[in-house]
Amino acid sequence: MSGKPAPAAPGARELTVRGVVIGGLITLVFTAANVYLGLKVGLTFATSIPAAVISMAILRSFRDHSVVENNIVQTIASAAGTLSAIIFVLPGLVMIGWWTGFPYWETALVTALGGVLGVMYSIPLRRALVTGSDLPFPEGVAAAEVLRVGDSAEGEEENRRGLLVIIVGGLASAGFALLAAMKVVAGSIERTFRVGSGGSMVSASLSLALIGVGHLVGITVGIAMIVGLVISFGVMLPLRTAGQIPADGDLGDIVSGIFTSDVRFVGAGAMAVAAVWTLAKIALPIARGVKEALAATRARDEGAEVPVQERDLSMRMVIGVTLASMLPIGLLLWLFVQDTPIAHHAVGMVVVSILFVLLIGLAVAGVCGYMAGLIGASNSPISGVGILIVIAAALLIKVVHGAQAPGQGNALIAYTLFTAAVVFGVATISNDNLQDLKTGQLVGATPWKQQVALVIGVLFGSVIIPPVLQLLNTSFGFAGAPEATGNALAAPQAALLSSLAKGVFGGDLNWGLLGLGAAVGAVVVVIDEVLGRATRNRMHLPPLAVGMGMYLPMGLTLIIPVGAVAGLLYDRWAAGTADPESSKRLSTLAATGLIVGESLFGVALAGIVAAFGEEEPLAVVGPGFTTASEVLGALVFAGATIGLYLWVKRLSVRATARAGA
Repeated sequence: MSGKPAPAAPGARELTVRGVVIGGLITLVFTAANVYLGLKVGLTFATSIPAAVISMAILRSFRDHSVVENNIVQTIASAAGTLSAIIFVLPGLVMIGWWTGFPYWETALVTALGGVLGVMYSIPLRRALVTGSDLPFPEGVAAAEVLRVGDSAEGEEENRRGLLVIIVGGLASAGFALLAAMKVVAGSIERTFRVGSGGSMVSASLSLALIGVGHLVGITVGIAMIVGLVISFGVMLPLRTAGQIPADGDLGDIVSGIFTSDVRFVGAGAMAVAAVWTLAKIALPIARGVKEALAATRARDEGAEVPVQERDLSMRMVIGVTLASMLPIGLLLWLFVQDTPIAHHAVGMVVVSILFVLLIGLAVAGVCGYMAGLIGASNSPISGVGILIVIAAALLIKVVHGAQAPGQGNALIAYTLFTAAVVFGVATISNDNLQDLKTGQLVGATPWKQQVALVIGVLFGSVIIPPVLQLLNTSFGFAGAPEATGNALAAPQAALLSSLAKGVFGGDLNWGLLGLGAAVGAVVVVIDEVLGRATRNRMHLPPLAVGMGMYLPMGLTLIIPVGAVAGLLYDRWAAGTADPESSKRLSTLAATGLIVGESLFGVALAGIVAAFGEEEPLAVVGPGFTTASEVLGALVFAGATIGLYLWVKRLSVRATARAGA
């Protein structure tokens, strides 16, 4: 597909009321799904392509629809769905006991303000990274291809097929999740074992959503996560538990406890190094691109003719909104510390926090935007960047606050997380926005209209995220938080970030473990660079993915590489068909359906748990059925996965045959 812009038809409808409404409705689904998935496994999925498919299926009933109007719908849904990554920070406030729930307006405002800043920061970066670079933007290009094909006359049938596979994938994953909730099949399988004088574990979450995640992130990330798993569970965990397991001790509790307290920080160090390396590589290109963008804006202000496809929101508006947003951010931070043990330091801390948001936010926007362009929004280093944000904010606030008096620790940790949440909103949105703007460039959209749509998407997401978070907190809670249930959601990133902040202020952060992880990360960075150059960028070992494999529990990551292998095998088959791109697109949509179906069932289950006040209200069998449920779970899980891929292959073959007839 050509990377050149394709101007939309003259007079084509673009930013319309119906497009905004449809985008908002799709947002309800994908934001809820992403919130649940992120809290469960620490990953979110890109919503652009499925949103585009659903949008086209709806807008086809209107005679005057256009490809750029569809683009607006997917932009709104994509921005809101991506903003849900704010959950990587905010649950930490519940985990440390500062919040008992998610106050609606505080949660909504911190999410909205960070998101709007992310949109503003991404506008000057558009020329630097989208139109003025050769970054591939894989997901943005794929979304543009879907929009182009769907807008053509022959695309109607493909849209119907795409919507069908999303629905079937969703029903399959939701159905399996329902059986797991009923305890008829096991939702996970775990075994702990001794390794010399230490121990380790192997576990797998029987989650069809994770198969979908693996398919979408691809084999390169899948292999990197396996490498991370081997480092943590094959090397680090046996070493850290050596001599720590008494003969009469509970092996499972000891092994899982040492993984949580020790091994995950090694992974955090690896992710931090990967994020710093990324920033170092892209600092000069971004600075040069921003300088060129400002020069182009000045030329337009002086009367130079600029094509419609190059008209952004004015830099005056961008700068004005950015500076104006500092007032509500400052007020929000000020109110956050009132009536707390650190209120007497409020002025200094709020001023420093505002400067932190302004300056670090811009750097973060550049890093995440560049990585989205390089490897896609789904694989961008949000987690690694979050680690750097929290550590930097904690160290800065610690310096400003000065000596810590008894009883102030929790307040300082909470304030750090709240400040970091604003910058994290910048990171999540700039990560997604440039991908969407690339899609818009390829289909001939008007940038300023799309940028308005991005702000609308942020506002939609900010309205939806707080009640979903509150529902999940009420129903399940978060692992490690007071009064968490046995089914508590892991919220892995929030747990890590709150632990890092706690370690900085408590003075007990194990810098040795972080340093060890940093050393591992540095080695992986070198391997990745050498591998990339030796194979002319055909092969890589993404350091952040290795770090994620090291940090996340095996139960949440082992199935992801399985999905990546399934996707690889399918794509190899699809490459030999008459229409490889169409065949691959069907499997991508099926994988998306797997994620959406299970995630939405998780949100529905949260409502049932809240209504009945029981941890397992749908269970129909007792603990005595555990062994049988594990066997049944493995068989049904494997059968559902294989069956879905075979069905998608048959559907693709029939579609190709009809097209060639």
